[in-house]
Amino acid sequence: MSTAPDLQTAAAVINTARAMVDTAIQTLIAKGGPDVNQTLAYDIAHVAAAVETSRGLLEYGAKGTVEGNITCAFTADMVHDFITRLIGREKLWGVDPSGLSSAHDFVQTYREPAFLASLADQPGPRHLGDEFEMVQDTFRSFGAKVIAPKAEHVHRHNGDVPEEVIAGLAEIGAFGLSVPVEYDGFSEGGEGEYMASVIATEELTRASLGIGGSLITRPEILTRALVKGGTEEQKHEWLPKLASAEVMAAVAVTEPDYGSDVAGLKTTAVEAAGPNGEAGWLINGVKTWCTFGARANVLMLLARTDPDRSKAHRGLSLFIVPKPIGDAHGFVFTQDGGGRMEGRPIDTIGYRGMHSYEIAIENWWVPETNLIGGRDGLGKGFYLQMAGFENGRLQTAARAVGVMQAAYEAAFDYANNRVVFGQPISEYELTKVKLGRMAVITQASRQFSYTVAGMMGRGEGAMEASMVKAYVCRAAEWVAREALQIHGGFGYAEEYTVSRLYVDARVLSIFEGADETLCLKVIAKNLCEAAKK
Repeated sequence: MSTAPDLQTAAAVINTARAMVDTAIQTLIAKGGPDVNQTLAYDIAHVAAAVETSRGLLEYGAKGTVEGNITCAFTADMVHDFITRLIGREKLWGVDPSGLSSAHDFVQTYREPAFLASLADQPGPRHLGDEFEMVQDTFRSFGAKVIAPKAEHVHRHNGDVPEEVIAGLAEIGAFGLSVPVEYDGFSEGGEGEYMASVIATEELTRASLGIGGSLITRPEILTRALVKGGTEEQKHEWLPKLASAEVMAAVAVTEPDYGSDVAGLKTTAVEAAGPNGEAGWLINGVKTWCTFGARANVLMLLARTDPDRSKAHRGLSLFIVPKPIGDAHGFVFTQDGGGRMEGRPIDTIGYRGMHSYEIAIENWWVPETNLIGGRDGLGKGFYLQMAGFENGRLQTAARAVGVMQAAYEAAFDYANNRVVFGQPISEYELTKVKLGRMAVITQASRQFSYTVAGMMGRGEGAMEASMVKAYVCRAAEWVAREALQIHGGFGYAEEYTVSRLYVDARVLSIFEGADETLCLKVIAKNLCEAAKK
C-alpha cells in the first residue's frame, strides 16, 4: 500500500491532543490533584507521555518517507490510545471528546491494516552521526560476540554475570561513559555523554538485559552521585576504579517497608570509632532489591544519620560501603570489630544474572572518608542519590528499547521461516500488522530517548525522562508479548530467546520507579505544578 506521510496533519493532531491534555490537567487540579484522583492522574500521565513521544517524532518524520510514515502511524496510535482512555470518562476528564473528531480521517488512514502491514519490514533508519554510529557498532559487536552466546545459559540456570563480560566491557570503556575525563573516564559532559550512554545501553540490552544492558548502570549511579557531591579526594579515589571496573558497585537504597517512599527508611549510620580508633560510622539496617549485591565490591548505601525522623529525607546521608565479593547464592561476611553483613538472594522470573538481594547489616563499620561529600554531605544523601539516579529513567527506557528491538528481530525472523497452511506466517495480514506496529513503536521509543538524551545534556528534560520511562517500558511489554505470540507454542518454550525477552520486559515498569508511583508522584504532580505557574 502506498500512502504518503502527512506530517502537517500529524502536527495539528498532536497539538489538539496536547491542548486536551492541558484541559484535563486543569480538571485534575480543580478536583484536588493526583493524590485524590489517582485513576485520572495515571491516565493523564500516560497520555501526556505518548503525546510528547509523538511530538518528539516530528523532526524524525521530516527526514524521509519511511520516517514520515512511522511518525504518522505512531501519532494515529497515540490518538487511538487517548480515545480509549477517554471514552466513558469524559466528565471525569472535563474534556470534550469531539475535539479529536477532526483527527478521524487521519487516524483511519494511518491505522489502516494494509498501511501498517507495509511497515512490517520498514523499521526505519536511526540517523546517528558518525561518532555515535561508532558507539553503536562497538557495543552491538560486543553484545553479539560476547554477551548473546552466554545470555540463555545464564537465564535458564540463574547463573552469574560472566567475568569475561565484565572485563570486556571495561576494556571498551563501558564503565567510564559517565566518568569525567579528568578522572580517567570518557565523559566530556554535554549531550554526547547521554547519547553515548543511551546507545550503548540499548545495544547491550539487545543481547541481554540481565548480563548486558543493566550491568553498566550500577557504577554509573555511584559515579553521578560522586560527581555531584563527592569531595575531590573521593573523586580521585573512586572514579578511576569505577571506570576500570576495579571496583563494581551495587545500590542499597530500597528497604522492605520503604520502596519509593525513601524518606521513611530506617537504616541508620551512627558515628563510632573504628578498630584502630579512627573516625567512622556504624551502619545497621536491612536493604532489599540490592541488584548485583554479591559481586559488587562496594555498596552505595543511603542511611539515616539524623535520628530526628521528622526531618524525613533531610536526615539521610550517602555512604560508600566496601565489602568482599560474595557467592551469588547467598553470603555472610564479618568484620574484626563484630560487624556482620548477610545477603539472601531474591529469586525472580526474569532479569537474571546480576541477582537481587536482601542484605541485613549489623554494626558494619565504614571510615569517615566514605561519607560522600564528607561532613558537608551530612543530610544531603537523598539529593546525592537523586543525582545518581538522574539518568536512571532514561537508561531504563533505553533498556526497554533494546528489549523491543530484540523481540521485533526475533519475531520477524521466525515469521519469515515458519510455514503454516502452505506459506510463511509473515505473509499473513495479521502478522504483518503486528510486525508493523512493533517496528513503529520501537523506533518512536528510540527517537524519543534520543530527544530526551539531548535535553538532559543541556541540563533539561527531567520531566521528559520520566515520561519516556513510563511510555517505553509499558510499550516494551506489548512488543515482547506480541513477539512471543507470533512464535506460537515455541514462544512459550525456553529454547527460544523470545521467552526470556518476555519475562525480562515485565520488570521494566517496576524498577527505577514503579509505573504507578512515577505517573502519580512525578509526572502528574509536575504537570499540575507547571500548569499552576
